[in-house]
Amino acid sequence: MLKAPTWNTAEALVVIPAFNEEQDLGGVIRQIKELNEFDVLVVNDGSTDRTAEVACDAQATVLNLSQQLGAWGALQTGLRYALRNGYKYVLTMDADGQHEAVWIWEMFQPVISGDADVSIGSCVRRGSRARKLAWVLLKAASGLTMQDITSGFRVYNERAIRVLSGRQATLLDYQDVGVLVQLNNAGLRLTDVPVTMLPRSSGTSRVYHSWLVVASYMFQTLLLGISKRKVRNRDSKHSPSSRQER
Repeated sequence: MLKAPTWNTAEALVVIPAFNEEQDLGGVIRQIKELNEFDVLVVNDGSTDRTAEVACDAQATVLNLSQQLGAWGALQTGLRYALRNGYKYVLTMDADGQHEAVWIWEMFQPVISGDADVSIGSCVRRGSRARKLAWVLLKAASGLTMQDITSGFRVYNERAIRVLSGRQATLLDYQDVGVLVQLNNAGLRLTDVPVTMLPRSSGTSRVYHSWLVVASYMFQTLLLGISKRKVRNRDSKHSPSSRQER
């Protein structure tokens, strides 16, 4: 893991979408603040517990959504906030404590250096065999090559923030595969950063808490991946370079 960098960390915003995460959220924010005084934005996605109060007590800025948008809707709200307020980088983390703040410098390195537009915290050892099988299917459908395509631990540069703040990205239902496919189709450079992740200490996953939701997620994501891949292949065939080759 890296030491604190010399770049201006005031240009970076940490965005945490949260729904009923009062138990773990305060600790997550405090770990970030102990590492560096990053600006932290918690997007409260219609929580019915003390999530907003806990975030405020931990010195985070809180956006309370008037209606529940889901993890991606909440995250996109945070990205648009960053764009409006002049931030050049956004780090996204889960509110449940699975993502460790000690990896933040490592996550920023390829983006700050200009080697990538997006970095993805990759922990391939996590998850069940079923989750890993899902990764294989989703990669095959979407054409993505990243290791951990469902990780929400990411760093985006300004170009990526602009792509994901747009109207087309609003149509996405989930924050993982569809987002990566859209970034990939836009020509952005994505890279994996190996990290460790902790088990969720409380609560349940929004996707993996029931087989019905998992089935719906898999169907929608596979369909999205296949359709986006066809669009990318069609566009590449009709690009000026491909016409010149013919």
